Amino acid sequence: MRKTAAKLLAIAAIATSVATVAAGTAVADPTVTPAAQDIVSVGSDTTQAVSTQFSTDYNAYLTSIGDTTSPRYYSWDATGSASITPKSGASSIVRPNGSGAGITELNTVGSKVDVARSSRAPKATDPASDIFVAFAKDAVTWSANSGGNAPASLTAAQLKGIYDCTITNWTQISATLPNATIKPWLPQASSGTRAFFLTAIGNPTVGTCVQDGPEENEGVDTRLAGANTVFPYSVASYLSQTVGGHATPTSAPGSLTLRNVGTLVPVNTTTNTINAPFAASAFGRVVYNVVRNAEWTATDAHGTALRAIFGPSGWICTNTSATNDIKGYGFLPLPAAACGSTTHS
Repeated sequence: MRKTAAKLLAIAAIATSVATVAAGTAVADPTVTPAAQDIVSVGSDTTQAVSTQFSTDYNAYLTSIGDTTSPRYYSWDATGSASITPKSGASSIVRPNGSGAGITELNTVGSKVDVARSSRAPKATDPASDIFVAFAKDAVTWSANSGGNAPASLTAAQLKGIYDCTITNWTQISATLPNATIKPWLPQASSGTRAFFLTAIGNPTVGTCVQDGPEENEGVDTRLAGANTVFPYSVASYLSQTVGGHATPTSAPGSLTLRNVGTLVPVNTTTNTINAPFAASAFGRVVYNVVRNAEWTATDAHGTALRAIFGPSGWICTNTSATNDIKGYGFLPLPAAACGSTTHS
């Protein structure tokens, strides 16, 4: 227990750095209207910040080598204005918020979106023509408010019980915990983090005690306040917001701190990275950029540009700046053989 508590306190200490570090590069939509030939992405909240940084650094790379003709890359946030015009000549669309919404938009007839950011793996319900291109490793754990009633650790079975509402009071976890009603929350319905977390804890039938709606990885949402909150959180996003200095007024953990799953600890507090055993567990996940297969395999300028950015020999998988972006936003780089690898439903 002492070791578990000590690790939790160390993780909580990371959160206090939010108050002392300046917010890093702000999460933002493109500052220009992407050209018709440019590559644009929408979707996952978890990977939007690193994708915005990819956009800045990849476009700067093209300029640095004197390339004025290749398509540039731009990333649209998951939240903001209700609608966006993804690129020149495109119609306005409802802003896709979350992995599922991004994938739906990618497969909408006539869509001018080229890439869907996804923090989940393909599902059987995804079109077989979608190709999921791997680029980094993340993990998802649960969080609770500092100083609240939640323990330092819950097992996957206990989390499943909380989310299927067969465990509704902390005393069902341990008689030493307060007699108080647990308040489980889930991110909004299209969230890839939501889908992944529920799978990782054993696919519970979500009970009526569970509330949803907050944006993933935004602990400052006032709905998440209170001593009994339980809420999934991307470990990479947490590290990005705290030690990475990329917190914003809306994308920050607030008083939420990451908690352990059984004996698995999400953060290596020596290196301030995702803990390797946690990343290797059922709570570790690969994150993806999703493209349409016909375009990914095409030999035209569009297909060439997609592979030049996201492919195994592309900029994200081979350029030092991209690797630094991945690490700086809390993710773990994939091995060379895995980065740019593809899968589909």
